[in-house]
Amino acid sequence: MYLNLSWRNIWRNKKRTLIALASVFFAVITAVNMRSMQLGSYAYMIHSTARFYNGYLQIQNKQYWEKRSLENSILQDSLDFSRLKQVHHVLGLAPRLEAFTLLSFGNTTRVGQIIGIEPEQENKVTNLKTRLIAGEYLRQDDYAALVSKGLAQMLGLSLGDSLVLYGQAYHGQIAASLLPVKGIIEYPIRELNNSMVYIPLQAAQDIFLMPGRLTSVAIMIDENRHLKDVKEKVARLIPPHYRVIDWPTMLPELHQSIQFDNISGMLMLAILYVVIAFGVFGTIVMMISERVREFGILIAVGMKKTRLLIVTFGEIVFISLIGALTGILGALPIVYYFASHPIRFTGEAARSFDALGIEPVFNFSTDPTIFLNQALVVFLIALATFAYPIFFIKKLEPDKALRS
Repeated sequence: MYLNLSWRNIWRNKKRTLIALASVFFAVITAVNMRSMQLGSYAYMIHSTARFYNGYLQIQNKQYWEKRSLENSILQDSLDFSRLKQVHHVLGLAPRLEAFTLLSFGNTTRVGQIIGIEPEQENKVTNLKTRLIAGEYLRQDDYAALVSKGLAQMLGLSLGDSLVLYGQAYHGQIAASLLPVKGIIEYPIRELNNSMVYIPLQAAQDIFLMPGRLTSVAIMIDENRHLKDVKEKVARLIPPHYRVIDWPTMLPELHQSIQFDNISGMLMLAILYVVIAFGVFGTIVMMISERVREFGILIAVGMKKTRLLIVTFGEIVFISLIGALTGILGALPIVYYFASHPIRFTGEAARSFDALGIEPVFNFSTDPTIFLNQALVVFLIALATFAYPIFFIKKLEPDKALRS
């Protein structure tokens, strides 16, 4: 009976009800789009940075990340790559052998980073082939190098020239080799562009006297929200003396920057909620004020105030629920449009993104929890406005209400 009365009451004055519904509807759309834009930009930033070099996760010896020593390497055969690839949400694995050495050509010598890779697997994780600006991409059986553009310019290297490598190998032995330059790659970040050299993994293992050994395995996943789940599953598939390190540990500056910006975004969202609360509250006050005489008549003919409050509460529930659901439906096409057609930056803004190695676009997130969470918050805000009808009806005197 109460539900039936509440439903009928909200449609007795369609204009008033539509105004109330509109306040909740636009509140949900605004909150969903604001949060989707914020979380989408974070997810895209993380994904771009992870694909840039580190991956979302890496399998390493427990001492490797702090010391970066070849002595803290891992055995390639100790990992079951077929099972690791089958972990849900894993897109690719990139075995690597990394070391720092002296690099020379002619009379010029520089310190650079040598990365031994499986070319096709590395490309699946970091899209390395797309950074090639001259020459050819590596094959697994090559004995050659891809050199970053800045380093090639400092050494005076061209395609076909031979790069001299000299450094320390496994267990303090000498690593030395002569590698023909097969290709030139370019990074937008100067530090990487001035130091990176890629060679096939087999060649790196031969040069550094590390047959069957790796320093790390980079793991690419589809979305950052699956990071914790994938990390736990991968950890169960590796030997106990190895560990899985995630991108927040490898890139603490980016992680802290996102956390700080997220706090700022939450403060802005809180301000939006306050505005929404006042907007919805104003609509409810208008609804109640227009019905003072109606409430007075109902109380005068014997309706208990408790029952009147229940009916009024049902009206607010219906209005809040319909407004929240239609708000979700209204936000869906907007969010999905910008998710498939991201906003692209140009000019100085684009150059600042390029400097970080991130594509200059602004993405929206389609995570279903965004829609549900924001609709729930606005729904609860709307329900909280029921405090006013409680106060108003309890203080209402029928004789004064009938004269209003």
